[in-house]
Amino acid sequence: MSIAGIAALLILLYWLITLAEYLRGMKLLRELPPSGPLSDPLPLVSVIIAAKEEESTIRDTVRHLLAQDYPRLELIVVNDRSQDATGSTLEELKKWSQTREEIRIPLRIIHITALPAGWLGKNHALYQGYLQARGQWLLFTDADIRFRPETVRDAIHYARLEQADHLTLTPTMTTRTFWLRSFIHHFLFSMTLFTRPWRVNRDDLTSGGMGIGAFNLIRRQTYEAIGTHKAIALRPDDDLQLGASVKRDGHRQRLASSRGLLQLEWYPDMHSAVRGLEKNFFSGFGYHTLLAAAAGAGQLLLFTFPWIGMLLHGDWRSLVHLLSVLITIRLYLKQVRLVSGKPSTDALVIPISAVMLVYVLLRSVGLTLRQGGVYWRGTFYPLSELKKMKGR
Repeated sequence: MSIAGIAALLILLYWLITLAEYLRGMKLLRELPPSGPLSDPLPLVSVIIAAKEEESTIRDTVRHLLAQDYPRLELIVVNDRSQDATGSTLEELKKWSQTREEIRIPLRIIHITALPAGWLGKNHALYQGYLQARGQWLLFTDADIRFRPETVRDAIHYARLEQADHLTLTPTMTTRTFWLRSFIHHFLFSMTLFTRPWRVNRDDLTSGGMGIGAFNLIRRQTYEAIGTHKAIALRPDDDLQLGASVKRDGHRQRLASSRGLLQLEWYPDMHSAVRGLEKNFFSGFGYHTLLAAAAGAGQLLLFTFPWIGMLLHGDWRSLVHLLSVLITIRLYLKQVRLVSGKPSTDALVIPISAVMLVYVLLRSVGLTLRQGGVYWRGTFYPLSELKKMKGR
Protein backbone atom coordinates (compact mmCIF):
# COMPACT_ATOMS: atom_id res chain seq x y z
CA MET A 1 0.00 0.00 0.00
CA SER A 2 1.30 3.47 -0.88
CA ILE A 3 2.14 6.17 1.65
CA ALA A 4 -0.78 8.22 0.28
CA GLY A 5 -3.14 5.33 0.92
CA ILE A 6 -1.89 4.82 4.47
CA ALA A 7 -2.24 8.55 5.13
CA ALA A 8 -5.81 8.54 3.81
CA LEU A 9 -6.78 5.65 6.11
CA LEU A 10 -5.12 7.20 9.15
CA ILE A 11 -6.90 10.50 8.56
CA LEU A 12 -10.24 8.70 8.23
CA LEU A 13 -9.51 6.77 11.43
CA TYR A 14 -8.90 10.07 13.24
CA TRP A 15 -12.21 11.50 12.00
CA LEU A 16 -14.15 8.36 12.91
CA ILE A 17 -12.78 8.42 16.46
CA THR A 18 -13.42 12.17 16.68
CA LEU A 19 -16.97 11.74 15.38
CA ALA A 20 -17.77 9.15 18.03
CA GLU A 21 -16.30 11.25 20.84
CA TYR A 22 -17.85 14.48 19.54
CA LEU A 23 -21.37 13.09 19.28
CA ARG A 24 -21.10 11.50 22.71
CA GLY A 25 -19.54 14.58 24.28
CA MET A 26 -21.91 17.14 22.78
CA LYS A 27 -24.75 15.51 24.72
CA LEU A 28 -23.17 17.04 27.82
CA LEU A 29 -23.45 20.58 26.40
CA ARG A 30 -26.80 22.25 26.93
CA GLU A 31 -28.48 25.55 26.23
CA LEU A 32 -28.91 27.86 29.20
CA PRO A 33 -32.50 27.21 30.35
CA PRO A 34 -34.94 30.03 31.18
CA SER A 35 -35.00 30.73 34.89
CA GLY A 36 -38.56 31.41 35.90
CA PRO A 37 -39.06 32.69 39.47
CA LEU A 38 -35.85 32.82 41.53
CA SER A 39 -35.72 31.54 45.08
CA ASP A 40 -34.53 33.77 47.92
CA PRO A 41 -32.09 34.71 49.21
CA LEU A 42 -30.65 36.09 45.98
CA PRO A 43 -26.86 36.56 45.91
CA LEU A 44 -25.32 39.88 44.94
CA VAL A 45 -23.59 39.62 41.55
CA SER A 46 -20.67 41.95 40.72
CA VAL A 47 -20.16 42.41 36.97
CA ILE A 48 -16.57 43.43 36.21
CA ILE A 49 -15.37 44.78 32.86
CA ALA A 50 -11.87 45.80 31.80
CA ALA A 51 -12.00 48.50 29.11
CA LYS A 52 -9.04 49.86 27.14
CA GLU A 53 -9.68 51.97 24.04
CA GLU A 54 -13.28 50.77 23.90
CA GLU A 55 -15.07 54.03 23.09
CA SER A 56 -16.88 52.45 20.13
CA THR A 57 -18.46 49.59 22.11
CA ILE A 58 -18.47 50.38 25.83
CA ARG A 59 -21.61 52.53 25.78
CA ASP A 60 -23.85 49.80 24.37
CA THR A 61 -22.34 47.12 26.62
CA VAL A 62 -22.89 49.16 29.78
CA ARG A 63 -26.44 50.09 28.81
CA HIS A 64 -27.29 46.44 28.16
CA LEU A 65 -25.96 45.51 31.58
CA LEU A 66 -27.82 48.34 33.29
CA ALA A 67 -30.99 46.91 31.75
CA GLN A 68 -30.57 43.49 33.38
CA ASP A 69 -33.68 42.31 35.22
CA TYR A 70 -31.75 40.49 37.94
CA PRO A 71 -32.58 42.44 41.13
CA ARG A 72 -29.22 42.23 42.94
CA LEU A 73 -26.49 43.47 40.64
CA GLU A 74 -23.62 45.92 40.70
CA LEU A 75 -21.54 46.97 37.69
CA ILE A 76 -17.85 47.84 37.93
CA VAL A 77 -16.05 49.10 34.81
CA VAL A 78 -12.28 49.52 34.95
CA ASN A 79 -10.86 52.07 32.49
CA ASP A 80 -7.42 50.59 31.87
CA ARG A 81 -5.17 53.47 30.76
CA SER A 82 -7.34 54.32 27.76
CA GLN A 83 -6.08 57.10 25.51
CA ASP A 84 -9.38 57.59 23.69
CA ALA A 85 -12.78 58.71 24.98
CA THR A 86 -13.45 55.53 26.99
CA GLY A 87 -12.99 57.27 30.35
CA SER A 88 -15.19 60.28 29.57
CA THR A 89 -17.85 58.02 28.01
CA LEU A 90 -17.99 55.96 31.20
CA GLU A 91 -18.35 59.07 33.38
CA GLU A 92 -21.19 60.29 31.15
CA LEU A 93 -22.87 56.90 31.46
CA LYS A 94 -22.57 57.02 35.24
CA LYS A 95 -24.20 60.47 35.41
CA TRP A 96 -26.91 59.37 32.98
CA SER A 97 -27.70 56.23 34.99
CA GLN A 98 -28.04 58.23 38.21
CA THR A 99 -30.79 60.34 36.66
CA ARG A 100 -32.88 57.39 35.52
CA GLU A 101 -35.28 56.14 38.17
CA GLU A 102 -35.77 52.81 36.39
CA ILE A 103 -32.05 52.00 36.69
CA ARG A 104 -31.33 50.61 40.15
CA ILE A 105 -28.02 48.97 39.33
CA PRO A 106 -25.10 50.92 40.82
CA LEU A 107 -22.35 51.73 38.32
CA ARG A 108 -18.81 52.28 39.56
CA ILE A 109 -15.92 53.47 37.44
CA ILE A 110 -12.27 52.79 38.25
CA HIS A 111 -9.61 54.69 36.32
CA ILE A 112 -6.17 53.07 36.12
CA THR A 113 -3.29 55.28 34.96
CA ALA A 114 -0.29 52.97 35.47
CA LEU A 115 0.44 49.27 35.07
CA PRO A 116 2.62 47.60 37.73
CA ALA A 117 5.35 45.18 36.68
CA GLY A 118 4.41 41.51 36.33
CA TRP A 119 0.90 42.10 35.03
CA LEU A 120 -0.93 42.12 31.73
CA GLY A 121 -3.17 45.16 31.63
CA LYS A 122 -6.50 43.36 31.32
CA ASN A 123 -5.70 40.90 34.11
CA HIS A 124 -4.62 43.72 36.41
CA ALA A 125 -7.77 45.69 35.61
CA LEU A 126 -10.05 42.74 36.35
CA TYR A 127 -8.22 42.14 39.62
CA GLN A 128 -8.69 45.79 40.61
CA GLY A 129 -12.39 45.42 39.87
CA TYR A 130 -12.54 42.38 42.13
CA LEU A 131 -10.95 44.36 44.97
CA GLN A 132 -13.84 46.84 44.77
CA ALA A 133 -16.56 44.21 44.27
CA ARG A 134 -18.96 43.25 47.06
CA GLY A 135 -20.78 40.36 45.40
CA GLN A 136 -20.85 36.70 46.41
CA TRP A 137 -20.64 36.01 42.65
CA LEU A 138 -18.26 37.72 40.22
CA LEU A 139 -19.06 37.99 36.51
CA PHE A 140 -16.02 38.82 34.37
CA THR A 141 -17.01 39.93 30.88
CA ASP A 142 -15.69 41.96 27.96
CA ALA A 143 -16.39 45.50 26.82
CA ASP A 144 -17.98 44.49 23.50
CA ILE A 145 -20.68 42.03 24.60
CA ARG A 146 -24.42 42.60 24.15
CA PHE A 147 -26.55 41.14 26.96
CA ARG A 148 -30.25 40.33 26.76
CA PRO A 149 -32.09 41.57 29.91
CA GLU A 150 -32.60 38.06 31.34
CA THR A 151 -28.99 36.86 30.88
CA VAL A 152 -27.70 37.25 34.45
CA ARG A 153 -30.98 36.03 35.97
CA ASP A 154 -30.92 32.86 33.88
CA ALA A 155 -27.21 32.28 34.54
CA ILE A 156 -27.54 32.56 38.32
CA HIS A 157 -30.56 30.25 38.26
CA TYR A 158 -28.63 27.63 36.25
CA ALA A 159 -25.45 27.92 38.35
CA ARG A 160 -27.43 27.39 41.55
CA LEU A 161 -29.45 24.57 39.99
CA GLU A 162 -26.26 22.78 38.96
CA GLN A 163 -24.48 23.68 42.23
CA ALA A 164 -21.68 25.05 40.05
CA ASP A 165 -18.79 27.13 41.32
CA HIS A 166 -18.10 28.49 37.85
CA LEU A 167 -20.35 28.94 34.81
CA THR A 168 -19.10 30.02 31.40
CA LEU A 169 -21.33 30.68 28.38
CA THR A 170 -20.67 30.57 24.64
CA PRO A 171 -21.77 33.81 22.93
CA THR A 172 -23.53 33.99 19.59
CA MET A 173 -20.94 35.24 17.10
CA THR A 174 -21.93 37.87 14.55
CA THR A 175 -19.85 38.72 11.47
CA ARG A 176 -20.18 41.08 8.53
CA THR A 177 -18.56 39.18 5.66
CA PHE A 178 -18.53 35.62 4.37
CA TRP A 179 -14.75 35.14 4.60
CA LEU A 180 -14.52 36.55 8.10
CA ARG A 181 -17.39 34.30 9.16
CA SER A 182 -15.75 31.23 7.63
CA PHE A 183 -12.41 32.02 9.27
CA ILE A 184 -13.88 32.57 12.75
CA HIS A 185 -16.10 29.49 12.50
CA HIS A 186 -13.14 27.37 11.48
CA PHE A 187 -10.98 28.80 14.27
CA LEU A 188 -13.63 27.95 16.85
CA PHE A 189 -14.19 24.51 15.31
CA SER A 190 -10.48 23.75 15.53
CA MET A 191 -10.42 24.90 19.14
CA THR A 192 -13.35 22.63 19.94
CA LEU A 193 -11.54 19.59 18.50
CA PHE A 194 -8.46 20.49 20.52
CA THR A 195 -10.04 21.45 23.86
CA ARG A 196 -13.02 19.03 23.87
CA PRO A 197 -15.26 21.58 25.71
CA TRP A 198 -17.73 18.94 26.89
CA ARG A 199 -15.04 17.82 29.34
CA VAL A 200 -15.91 20.94 31.35
CA ASN A 201 -19.22 19.33 32.37
CA ARG A 202 -17.68 16.06 33.52
CA ASP A 203 -17.33 16.19 37.29
CA ASP A 204 -15.05 13.15 37.34
CA LEU A 205 -12.25 15.08 35.59
CA THR A 206 -9.83 17.67 36.94
CA SER A 207 -8.45 18.49 33.49
CA GLY A 208 -10.10 20.06 30.48
CA GLY A 209 -11.48 23.10 32.30
CA MET A 210 -11.98 26.32 30.38
CA GLY A 211 -13.50 29.76 30.51
CA ILE A 212 -14.81 32.15 27.86
CA GLY A 213 -14.03 35.86 28.16
CA ALA A 214 -17.54 36.91 27.21
CA PHE A 215 -19.01 35.30 30.32
CA ASN A 216 -17.09 33.92 33.31
CA LEU A 217 -19.41 33.72 36.32
CA ILE A 218 -17.61 32.46 39.42
CA ARG A 219 -18.25 32.25 43.16
CA ARG A 220 -16.13 34.73 45.03
CA GLN A 221 -14.75 32.08 47.38
CA THR A 222 -13.81 29.89 44.42
CA TYR A 223 -12.06 32.79 42.69
CA GLU A 224 -10.06 33.47 45.81
CA ALA A 225 -9.27 29.78 46.29
CA ILE A 226 -7.66 29.51 42.83
CA GLY A 227 -5.47 32.54 43.51
CA THR A 228 -7.49 35.26 41.72
CA HIS A 229 -5.99 36.90 38.62
CA LYS A 230 -2.71 37.12 40.49
CA ALA A 231 -2.13 33.47 39.59
CA ILE A 232 -2.52 34.22 35.87
CA ALA A 233 -1.16 37.76 35.86
CA LEU A 234 0.82 37.34 32.62
CA ARG A 235 -1.49 34.99 30.74
CA PRO A 236 -2.92 36.48 27.53
CA ASP A 237 -5.45 33.63 27.61
CA ASP A 238 -6.65 34.65 31.07
CA ASP A 239 -10.26 33.61 30.39
CA LEU A 240 -9.28 30.07 29.42
CA GLN A 241 -6.84 29.77 32.29
CA LEU A 242 -9.35 31.00 34.84
CA GLY A 243 -11.60 28.09 33.91
CA ALA A 244 -8.69 25.64 33.76
CA SER A 245 -7.71 26.61 37.31
CA VAL A 246 -11.25 26.06 38.58
CA LYS A 247 -11.36 22.53 37.15
CA ARG A 248 -7.81 21.67 38.17
CA ASP A 249 -8.50 22.60 41.79
CA GLY A 250 -11.54 20.31 41.91
CA HIS A 251 -14.34 22.88 41.83
CA ARG A 252 -17.62 22.23 39.99
CA GLN A 253 -17.77 23.82 36.56
CA ARG A 254 -20.39 24.17 33.84
CA LEU A 255 -20.30 25.28 30.19
CA ALA A 256 -23.53 26.10 28.34
CA SER A 257 -24.70 27.78 25.16
CA SER A 258 -26.13 31.24 25.79
CA ARG A 259 -28.95 30.48 23.27
CA GLY A 260 -28.53 34.02 21.87
CA LEU A 261 -28.57 35.84 25.22
CA LEU A 262 -25.00 37.01 24.54
CA GLN A 263 -24.03 38.62 21.24
CA LEU A 264 -20.43 39.23 20.21
CA GLU A 265 -18.86 40.70 17.11
CA TRP A 266 -15.36 39.38 17.70
CA TYR A 267 -13.70 41.29 14.86
CA PRO A 268 -15.21 43.79 12.38
CA ASP A 269 -13.13 42.62 9.40
CA MET A 270 -10.53 40.07 8.30
CA HIS A 271 -7.62 42.44 8.77
CA SER A 272 -8.60 43.04 12.40
CA ALA A 273 -8.93 39.30 12.97
CA VAL A 274 -5.42 38.63 11.67
CA ARG A 275 -3.91 41.48 13.69
CA GLY A 276 -5.79 40.46 16.81
CA LEU A 277 -4.94 36.76 16.73
CA GLU A 278 -1.30 37.19 15.75
CA LYS A 279 -0.68 38.83 19.14
CA ASN A 280 -1.71 35.86 21.25
CA PHE A 281 -2.14 32.80 19.01
CA PHE A 282 1.37 31.56 19.83
CA SER A 283 0.60 31.75 23.55
CA GLY A 284 -1.94 28.95 23.14
CA PHE A 285 0.97 26.61 22.43
CA GLY A 286 2.99 27.73 25.43
CA TYR A 287 5.36 29.61 23.08
CA HIS A 288 6.78 26.24 21.96
CA THR A 289 7.75 26.47 18.30
CA LEU A 290 7.63 22.73 17.63
CA LEU A 291 4.15 22.43 19.14
CA ALA A 292 2.91 25.33 17.02
CA ALA A 293 4.51 23.77 13.91
CA ALA A 294 2.79 20.45 14.66
CA ALA A 295 -0.54 22.26 15.02
CA GLY A 296 -0.05 24.00 11.68
CA ALA A 297 0.85 20.72 9.97
CA GLY A 298 -2.19 19.08 11.56
CA GLN A 299 -4.45 21.80 10.17
CA LEU A 300 -3.27 21.15 6.63
CA LEU A 301 -3.28 17.37 7.00
CA LEU A 302 -6.76 17.08 8.50
CA PHE A 303 -8.64 19.95 6.88
CA THR A 304 -7.01 20.57 3.51
CA PHE A 305 -5.32 17.35 2.38
CA PRO A 306 -8.53 15.22 2.28
CA TRP A 307 -10.27 17.72 -0.01
CA ILE A 308 -7.33 17.65 -2.42
CA GLY A 309 -7.01 13.86 -2.24
CA MET A 310 -10.73 13.45 -2.87
CA LEU A 311 -10.34 15.21 -6.22
CA LEU A 312 -6.96 13.89 -7.34
CA HIS A 313 -6.63 10.14 -6.82
CA GLY A 314 -9.58 8.74 -8.76
CA ASP A 315 -9.53 5.38 -6.92
CA TRP A 316 -10.43 3.96 -3.48
CA ARG A 317 -8.29 6.62 -1.83
CA SER A 318 -10.63 9.31 -3.14
CA LEU A 319 -13.56 7.50 -1.51
CA VAL A 320 -11.67 7.33 1.80
CA HIS A 321 -10.94 11.06 1.61
CA LEU A 322 -14.60 11.72 0.71
CA LEU A 323 -15.68 10.00 3.92
CA SER A 324 -13.24 12.16 5.91
CA VAL A 325 -14.61 15.30 4.24
CA LEU A 326 -18.23 14.33 4.93
CA ILE A 327 -17.48 13.68 8.62
CA THR A 328 -15.65 17.00 8.85
CA ILE A 329 -18.59 18.86 7.34
CA ARG A 330 -21.08 17.18 9.67
CA LEU A 331 -19.08 18.09 12.77
CA TYR A 332 -18.43 21.59 11.47
CA LEU A 333 -22.13 22.28 10.90
CA LYS A 334 -23.00 21.11 14.42
CA GLN A 335 -20.35 23.44 15.83
CA VAL A 336 -21.52 26.40 13.73
CA ARG A 337 -25.09 25.89 14.93
CA LEU A 338 -23.81 26.02 18.51
CA VAL A 339 -22.00 29.37 18.10
CA SER A 340 -24.32 31.13 15.64
CA GLY A 341 -27.65 29.39 16.09
CA LYS A 342 -28.06 28.64 12.39
CA PRO A 343 -26.43 26.61 9.60
CA SER A 344 -23.88 28.14 7.27
CA THR A 345 -22.55 27.50 3.77
CA ASP A 346 -18.97 28.26 4.79
CA ALA A 347 -18.39 24.54 5.39
CA LEU A 348 -17.61 24.42 1.67
CA VAL A 349 -14.45 26.50 2.16
CA ILE A 350 -13.01 24.61 5.13
CA PRO A 351 -9.69 23.85 3.33
CA ILE A 352 -9.20 27.54 2.50
CA SER A 353 -10.05 28.58 6.06
CA ALA A 354 -7.47 26.08 7.33
CA VAL A 355 -4.78 27.63 5.14
CA MET A 356 -5.75 31.09 6.40
CA LEU A 357 -5.49 29.88 10.00
CA VAL A 358 -2.03 28.41 9.39
CA TYR A 359 -0.99 31.73 7.88
CA VAL A 360 -2.09 33.60 11.02
CA LEU A 361 -0.29 31.06 13.20
CA LEU A 362 2.93 31.53 11.23
CA ARG A 363 2.59 35.29 11.56
CA SER A 364 2.04 34.97 15.31
CA VAL A 365 5.10 32.75 15.80
CA GLY A 366 7.30 34.87 13.54
CA LEU A 367 6.20 38.18 15.05
CA THR A 368 6.69 36.98 18.64
CA LEU A 369 10.14 35.51 17.97
CA ARG A 370 11.29 38.51 15.93
CA GLN A 371 10.22 40.98 18.62
CA GLY A 372 11.38 38.78 21.46
CA GLY A 373 7.99 39.15 23.09
CA VAL A 374 4.46 40.49 22.64
CA TYR A 375 2.95 43.97 22.49
CA TRP A 376 -0.34 43.73 24.33
CA ARG A 377 -2.61 46.77 24.65
CA GLY A 378 0.31 49.17 24.28
CA THR A 379 2.74 47.38 26.64
CA PHE A 380 5.65 45.12 25.65
CA TYR A 381 6.11 41.80 27.49
CA PRO A 382 9.42 39.90 26.97
CA LEU A 383 9.13 36.31 25.82
CA SER A 384 11.26 35.07 28.72
CA GLU A 385 8.79 36.54 31.21
CA LEU A 386 5.79 35.12 29.34
CA LYS A 387 7.33 31.64 29.22
CA LYS A 388 8.06 31.80 32.93
CA MET A 389 4.38 32.50 33.62
CA LYS A 390 3.37 29.64 31.30
CA GLY A 391 5.30 27.25 33.48
CA ARG A 392 3.42 28.14 36.65
